[in-house]
Amino acid sequence: MGGAKVVVYGLSTEGYTIASQMAIKGADVYIIDESTPSAISLKAEIAKTYPNVSSLKEDEPLLAMEPIDVAISKAQYLFFTPRIRKTGQDIKTEIHSKFKDAATSLKKNSSLIYTLPVGFGGNNENISLLEHVTGLEVGKQISYFYYPLESLNQHPNVIGSFNGKVDLTLAELLTTGKKEKKFVALSSAEHFHAINILSRFSSLSSILEVCRYVQDDVTKNDLSSDDFQEIFLDNMVSGLFDLKSLGSSFESANTLMYLINGSVKGIDGYIKRLIDEIRSTLKKNDLKASRTKIALSWTLDQHEMRGDKIEMLHNLTLKLRDYIGDVEAYADPNFDLFHSDKTTIIVACSKKDFENIEKNKQDSNIIVIKTNPLCEIIH
Repeated sequence: MGGAKVVVYGLSTEGYTIASQMAIKGADVYIIDESTPSAISLKAEIAKTYPNVSSLKEDEPLLAMEPIDVAISKAQYLFFTPRIRKTGQDIKTEIHSKFKDAATSLKKNSSLIYTLPVGFGGNNENISLLEHVTGLEVGKQISYFYYPLESLNQHPNVIGSFNGKVDLTLAELLTTGKKEKKFVALSSAEHFHAINILSRFSSLSSILEVCRYVQDDVTKNDLSSDDFQEIFLDNMVSGLFDLKSLGSSFESANTLMYLINGSVKGIDGYIKRLIDEIRSTLKKNDLKASRTKIALSWTLDQHEMRGDKIEMLHNLTLKLRDYIGDVEAYADPNFDLFHSDKTTIIVACSKKDFENIEKNKQDSNIIVIKTNPLCEIIH
């Protein structure tokens, strides 16, 4: 592998994680922060010093830099790991435009590794685009691989490859631990990813839908001790981007589309229910909307490739403001903020945030709502 030349396009959490891993293994790694015109050299000692993007950005160490097109033109391997922040129909346009920026300077005999989820057939589209912008033929003068990185830092066991071609250097760069990576056809990699995402969401939406029907306190009590109550909104939204990209692969209704739409609807339904629970908490406690503050506690990773958690937090804030004026989102809320004349309802959007709230809560004037399947309320 000795000093393989690698460029990672996108200073995202997922991009930085694999860039660090490869730098520590001895590869010659450059990472591109899309908001700057330069590629940053990532040496092993820097990767060891800074565990994540935030720590690197905060400290701003002096790093060797090179113009983006120069770095890419020297790359043997280009990893495409951009941060996507557009929503709805604009997502595709944003991805295409970044993909062109990343791929245009690639030279003969290099390889592009695409790490965003594509649904079914999306790799064929990428290959056409890659051939169009480089003028090189995939499989002959340039190689293409598919390796959808998960935001949970679970990396796939398989690498999708054009014609199933094996690249031992790439496998070595991406292997951590004992388990070796296996090369499969691009369509096989798409199907493995689809099964993984659909299994997760089918299970989740079953839990959410069943919990909607829990009315009496005895059942609530029995169910609240179960493991699935540790699922928070944060877990529900993980991978929603992948699910939607799978959904956009189909033109017509079919059973798979019902599963996808059902899962998306299940999460929308859960948000509606969460808002209803917050409103009924106000009623039950005789709280006036004008005397109540809502604090959404959700510590988000601002550097993730997918933007669906950031979007969900934004939408939830807007929807709650329709009922209660004073709604704020907090990463890691500081409890000194809440000593006011208002009653504070803290909505815990992840397990980590909930544990932090439990540890620091002293004020009796605070009601906590867990965004788990039962929307448990803790006074």
